[in-house]
Amino acid sequence: MLDGLGVDLVEVGRIRRAHNRWGERFLRRVFTVEERAYCMRKAHPEQSLAARFAAKEAVLKAIGTGLSGGIRWTDVEVVNDESGRPGVRLGERITRRIGVKRVLLTISHTRELAIAQAVLLA
Repeated sequence: MLDGLGVDLVEVGRIRRAHNRWGERFLRRVFTVEERAYCMRKAHPEQSLAARFAAKEAVLKAIGTGLSGGIRWTDVEVVNDESGRPGVRLGERITRRIGVKRVLLTISHTRELAIAQAVLLA
């Protein structure tokens, strides 16, 4: 059963500028260790960072909490299965608020834009 839907579109340049301005401080605030490692292995890490940023925004919209009530960016972790399919690992703060839910996620990016859509299932 559908419980929530979220979508987000991010300009890759916006993430590049934030990274250039704030460096590791920005990356640590928004992305988990595993997410940072995954993105920084890429030829164009800013594209993967933007895609994960969009995914986090889409998930927060789908669950309806946003960054309120102590929810942090790192409470939503984008992971990939063995085949590369994206998925989501929700942190304890979120699961305490909404319970155990399944999230379906799709992400895509070009050199300039990243988009993500999240579906929350009850």
